[in-house]
Amino acid sequence: MTDAPAPLSRPVLAGIVTALVGFTSSFAVVLTGLDAVGATPAQAASGLLILSLTMGLACVILAWRYRMPITVAWSTPGAALLAATGVVEGGWPAAIGAFLTVAALTLLAGLWPGFGQLIARIPASIAQAMLAGVLLPLCLAPIVGIAENPWGVIPVVVTWLIFARLAPRWAVPLAFVAAAIVVGVELIRSGAAVDTGLLIPRFELVAPTFTVGALVGIALPLFVVTMASQNVPGVAIMRSYGYEVPWRPAMFVTGIGTALGAPAGGHGINLAAISAALAAAPEADPNPRRRWVAGVSTGFSYIVLGGCAAAFSTLVLLAPAAVIPAVAGLALFAALGSSVHQAVAEPAERMPAVVTFLIAASGLSFVGISAAFWALLAGLLVRVILTPLRR
Repeated sequence: MTDAPAPLSRPVLAGIVTALVGFTSSFAVVLTGLDAVGATPAQAASGLLILSLTMGLACVILAWRYRMPITVAWSTPGAALLAATGVVEGGWPAAIGAFLTVAALTLLAGLWPGFGQLIARIPASIAQAMLAGVLLPLCLAPIVGIAENPWGVIPVVVTWLIFARLAPRWAVPLAFVAAAIVVGVELIRSGAAVDTGLLIPRFELVAPTFTVGALVGIALPLFVVTMASQNVPGVAIMRSYGYEVPWRPAMFVTGIGTALGAPAGGHGINLAAISAALAAAPEADPNPRRRWVAGVSTGFSYIVLGGCAAAFSTLVLLAPAAVIPAVAGLALFAALGSSVHQAVAEPAERMPAVVTFLIAASGLSFVGISAAFWALLAGLLVRVILTPLRR
């Protein structure tokens, strides 16, 4: 006798878990990034809403069409990059223009294989060192926050530490739950009223402008980081579970989704990387041919969570000092560790990687262009200069 097939509810539940973990573990990073480049609270909430909807629709389209558990996510490293970049020349409309440029570059990477190969030639050590430098200041937030607001931040950090040991997948979401409790206690203590109008999800559309500072300081680093830390690893993770992601259609769908979401504040959607395993692994369903249901379930779950975007944004707005930055920092610890490891894994690549890391971590801009771009440029230059010295 053969084993009875697992109930269909199993991949459906796996998809719900994928969306819950993906959303709650990094939405604070997204809001932090959008706020840093000039979005108002309403515009940041709009960005969170449109990102949830576009990545949800992209999950449904790709998983349904190709019968694979393909999942799409917002660019968490990209949001961290925005947080480190700050407001550029032209403000929020210029950031919108940069998001549209990323969409165009994503479509180009799908339509023209040579362009994708050119981006792939950027050494992983340089790209990951740039990302690590961007993440470092954000990852210091929990440490700095303990000194600034110990009663608000320590419960969040302790919760994260306990569940990092007991249930690593849920450590950051439960740290956010602890932060929500801290916010609730503070509201009760202060007697502050919550404007219910803030809880209604709405779009805030902004016409884009295009400036050199935004195109070079936001669009190019954002595209490189997204490709290096999301799309390429996402394909590799899916391949490890026996799925060959259709590259061109995936870039087309995520590129169009990014373009549609940009005017409402979405900085970009891409293939899921770490969270991809939650829907593609055997735990989602023993039968690999049925795991695509988890991808569809993830998509619909993201759409539902998008309806709560305004409520999540309001919670962040009402939070005491240092609490939400602490959650965002904790959410990026794993990404920082992975980036540092990949940046210095090859001894011959360490010096260019260190230069890239230090410039990116400095946060300094020059002629209106962010440190991330100069870090990438300097790392590549140092690598070229030192190449003849290698054996």
